[in-house]
Amino acid sequence: MDIGSAIRSIRKRKNMTIAQICEETGLSQGFMSQVETNKTSPSISTLENIATALKVPLAYLLLKKEDRMGQVRAHERRTTTSGTDRLKVEHLSSTKNMRMMLVEFPPGASTGEMPHAHEGEEVHLVIRGKIFAQQGEDAEEFAEGDSFSWHACTPHWVKNVGEDTAIVLISIYTEGEQSQDLL
Repeated sequence: MDIGSAIRSIRKRKNMTIAQICEETGLSQGFMSQVETNKTSPSISTLENIATALKVPLAYLLLKKEDRMGQVRAHERRTTTSGTDRLKVEHLSSTKNMRMMLVEFPPGASTGEMPHAHEGEEVHLVIRGKIFAQQGEDAEEFAEGDSFSWHACTPHWVKNVGEDTAIVLISIYTEGEQSQDLL
């Protein structure tokens, strides 16, 4: 765990000196220097004091780098296709249990020939166009700005019923690692 680098990075971003941290925490500059260079591991109590001085939650200092804020720039989005209609899927961002994507449905295109089911929960927001969504016995048309959600374990199906390409923002939550093809 690289707690020292996180502390140093936050301190520098906030334009604080080691002396200022020491003044607020009562720690020596030598000790703080060793903490920041990962030469010593502070107790939870000491970390809590450092976090308070930095005005960040203690939990933030304990997160691994890969568990902190992820980012995907627009030009870096991974794009795939899904289903028999080869829907364009732009992967926006993800965590261990959740992912978000933009899906383009050309006129008449759908998520497949038949409704399908998988683990997890989904939330949809129609960004553009008009779609028809069906889950079990429930079916509804949705237009720009409308949203809907469902437990994905019940067979579901989505189709563009408009004359133009529809774009739907979809967030999918699953327990454990993400499966790549959940559409």
